[in-house]
Amino acid sequence: MTTYRPEGLLIDTPENCAYLKSISALEEAMREGRCLEGRAVVCDSAHNLYVDLGCTRGIIPREEGALGIEDGSTRDIAIISRVNKPVAFQVIAIDRQGDGAPRPILSRRLVQKACMEEYLTQLRPGDIIDARVTHLEPFGCFVDVGCGISSLIPIDSISVSRISHPRDRFHVGQDIRAVVRQVEPGGRISLSHKELLGTWEENAALFCAGETVAGIVRSVESYGIFVELSPNLAGLAEPKENVFPGQHASVYIKSLIPEKMKVKLIIVDSFDAAYRIQPPRYFIEGGHISRWQYSPDSSERLLESRFD
Repeated sequence: MTTYRPEGLLIDTPENCAYLKSISALEEAMREGRCLEGRAVVCDSAHNLYVDLGCTRGIIPREEGALGIEDGSTRDIAIISRVNKPVAFQVIAIDRQGDGAPRPILSRRLVQKACMEEYLTQLRPGDIIDARVTHLEPFGCFVDVGCGISSLIPIDSISVSRISHPRDRFHVGQDIRAVVRQVEPGGRISLSHKELLGTWEENAALFCAGETVAGIVRSVESYGIFVELSPNLAGLAEPKENVFPGQHASVYIKSLIPEKMKVKLIIVDSFDAAYRIQPPRYFIEGGHISRWQYSPDSSERLLESRFD
């Protein structure tokens, strides 16, 4: 059974490299209907995409560049933007050029069609999948969920701690996990992420009252300052002058109160810094979840996600 992964996760595998070593190996891949990957190196004026196959250069004709190109539901930017990046494809023919040299004809569309039919339409809400960040917008994070097929994680589903922009949490090219919220007709899916980052109790267990720890200032209000301790845990610090959103901070933990889901803080210092964003710590790595409860059982409020 073919495993459909975000583009770029297959290209350096030994199996993929073996199929790109020779024309005979590409012919074998064609007979077997293999999903392969290579780096797109040129998009010509007719929007045909040329792919470095190692032993030769293949071509993805424009109409084979992506699902929806032929009927206009997908714009040509989906092809143009792949230059200098890995692309998934099947070998559908090997033509001979005027000088007799072989030229593989490739289809990205067929791989995406198979991914949609054999993988994405089979997913259920609550399934946890691999994804690769492709671009960031103020409203959310777009990810590749398989063979270049895109899905969106809305900004409010990225983490419990609120952020001003998805770049506060992710960077383009990052490999992440996501949980399926809904599978729409035709295989298009919607995603969430925050459920994988731990409950209030799981995150609070990483800290103790009396500690001074690192944090990020997320918002400054008249009644206090919200400081993120982890992507799914923020606390409220007492007001302090010259503190601004986006700054890093050292904060003293006064108390953690599970029944109110509160963390009381005192800001010791705040400052500007360009620290690298840390990769997510996942409390759930894979499989399936039907229900996720963020709030402790003792809490006055119930915060949960249901996927059934």
